[in-house]
Amino acid sequence: MPHSKPLPAYLVQRFHGWQATTFSDNKSWYKRLATEGQRPRAMIISCCDSRVHVTAIFGADQGEFFIHRNIAALVPPYEPDGNQHGTSAAIEYAVTALKVAHVVVVGHSSCGGVKGCLDMCSGNAPELEEKSSFVGRWMDLLRPGYERVKDIADYDAQARALERQAILVSLDNLMTFPFVKEAVDKGDLSLHGLWNDIGEGGLEQYIPEKDRFEAV
Repeated sequence: MPHSKPLPAYLVQRFHGWQATTFSDNKSWYKRLATEGQRPRAMIISCCDSRVHVTAIFGADQGEFFIHRNIAALVPPYEPDGNQHGTSAAIEYAVTALKVAHVVVVGHSSCGGVKGCLDMCSGNAPELEEKSSFVGRWMDLLRPGYERVKDIADYDAQARALERQAILVSLDNLMTFPFVKEAVDKGDLSLHGLWNDIGEGGLEQYIPEKDRFEAV
């Protein structure tokens, strides 16, 4: 049998609180979600970081966003090799089955994954170079971005630049998926890149025409 234990008491208490308030006050809405299925307008690809709360940032209701989270909000390139690809599977389902109108990549400040990549690529994190490191192999996706910022002398400035490069790498890789490119070319899908400043509560969006991020 799988190894599992009962939920911590504080989570049980919070669940009962939600069930007695939010759920109880909106039973008809939850029943509609259950019976009619989901129709999200957008897919959000964000970092696993617990400080990134995309539903709160956009004031989203349950059922509005199809959300996928991974380390540093990275999208791998299209690679139909028969292996297991969680992020690619989520993108495929969102675009081909749910037919979302938008895919939004959300990066953020003080990203641990990005800093790990920066340290690894500069030779200061040998543990991430090990083949056994899942984080290191995942952050290999960002090496092209590191090449574009490796000459920035200040570490903090370099990290901030690499956080934005992670978003651009993901946007580029999204377009390697044939079904994404087809939907974009038809005008059925739009791609967006955002960077969230956690401490300041700021949000920047990538402007392709200017090749830079600007405040929303």
